[in-house]
Amino acid sequence: MAGDGQATLGEAVVFKSKSVKVRRIGNGNIIAGFAGAAADGITLIERLEAKLEKHANQLKRAAVELAKDWRMDKYLRQLQAYMIVADKDVSLVLNGTGEVMEPDDGIIGIGSGGNYAMAAAKALYDVEGLSLEEIAQKAMKIAGDIDIYTNHNVIIEKV
Repeated sequence: MAGDGQATLGEAVVFKSKSVKVRRIGNGNIIAGFAGAAADGITLIERLEAKLEKHANQLKRAAVELAKDWRMDKYLRQLQAYMIVADKDVSLVLNGTGEVMEPDDGIIGIGSGGNYAMAAAKALYDVEGLSLEEIAQKAMKIAGDIDIYTNHNVIIEKV
């Protein structure tokens, strides 16, 4: 999973490289990333960690429980973020409408540059000799070249 380091406030860049949008959670075997409002994304990651503790690090179960809360809870419903979570078996996208989606190929993109990075990763996936980490790095570079809200300061976490 890869995330850039840029944070924006409206149309202004607040941090060009300091934002950490991808991190290990739970027992260290799960990676979570977010796009959208930083405080909202961090809040959601903390809520997911609590669900993981409650459900013995079962990622799908914890993600579904978080999505239900996110959709139903008056406070959580106001959070403006998307999440990607992954372990060695599954990659999921979560949002505030209660969606928990699992892509067929495991390639996901969220945020302003998400579609660019996802398209690039899909195109690079079949290139022989490229590791998944190299694909993620190249895809994020392409997204950063195209999208003004995505930069080249990339953090990559792998399971």
